[in-house]
Amino acid sequence: MKIAIIGSQGIPAQYGGFETVAENLVDKKLSDVIQYTVFCSSKDLPEKRESYKNAKLKYIPFRANGAQSIIYDIVSLIKSIHGYDVVLLLGVSGCIFLPIFRFFSKSKIIVNIDGLEHRRGKWNWFAKQFLKFSEKIAIIFAHKIIVDNKGIMDYVMKTYKKTSVFIAYGGDHAYREITKDFEKQILSFYGVRGEYSLAISRIEPENNCELILKACAEANYPLLYVGNWDFSIYSRSLKSYYSSNPNIHIINSIYDLDVLHVLRKNCSFYIHGHSAGGTNPSLVEAMFFNVPIIAFDCIYNKETTEYKAKYFRSKEDIIQLLSTNSSAL
Repeated sequence: MKIAIIGSQGIPAQYGGFETVAENLVDKKLSDVIQYTVFCSSKDLPEKRESYKNAKLKYIPFRANGAQSIIYDIVSLIKSIHGYDVVLLLGVSGCIFLPIFRFFSKSKIIVNIDGLEHRRGKWNWFAKQFLKFSEKIAIIFAHKIIVDNKGIMDYVMKTYKKTSVFIAYGGDHAYREITKDFEKQILSFYGVRGEYSLAISRIEPENNCELILKACAEANYPLLYVGNWDFSIYSRSLKSYYSSNPNIHIINSIYDLDVLHVLRKNCSFYIHGHSAGGTNPSLVEAMFFNVPIIAFDCIYNKETTEYKAKYFRSKEDIIQLLSTNSSAL
């Protein structure tokens, strides 16, 4: 069975739920009968490989995120019209093309509609309307719809009167076997002494990055914030402003799971600011370390944490929760 995976930046995975999905599908392939082809962005992954973990890689010269994601997905779909039994489309950006794809292709189409992309604050009015329409096309023309959060499953049923398949993310891969010496080495390298909070995310407004930074700065509570700080004007401006604060540790993206294990295991609080996007893998991974979680108050985070975390809506909420003994959360 030949399966094409479309819509992620590609693999090896860096940050992002779809990249994690693609890599785990390839890594944990259930049968040698399955042959994966993963479409990758040559803009996001400049090191081109022919294959990775026995999956074929095909590169498209557009970015997988932002406005270019529409072209990226459509070009990937065009290249997948023939030769695949199943096409797994991650996200709805290119679903506007599905009626044409269905006309020419015999492939079964599975779409993971992600976390209601049209509600993300980063999009203007026109983009939101387009994504909403593209989502509707996905619901109509896909053979199966996948969701990663029960909140989104309820939304699909309420909005479109359609059933969807709920597949939750796992986080066990984030837990590693680490020596005490390595742990001490990593904590020393990042200047960690005593209690600290940890946040890991893409540096985007919808992830409440500035709110988290402000709260920890005003609370004088040490924060290690791991993210793509050199990605945009927004991320660079936050990095420039908060780098001088002795309690704020701005850390560029970390892809080493051993290092992330140490930072997650030893933090006093994990702060999760994502306000859109369904279930985020970084939150699921943090849950495996049994540390107190302070998450933004939205249905996706509540469903993921089974309503057992502490939730915030404002800077003041975070400050109050940070003042609480972590063992009491």
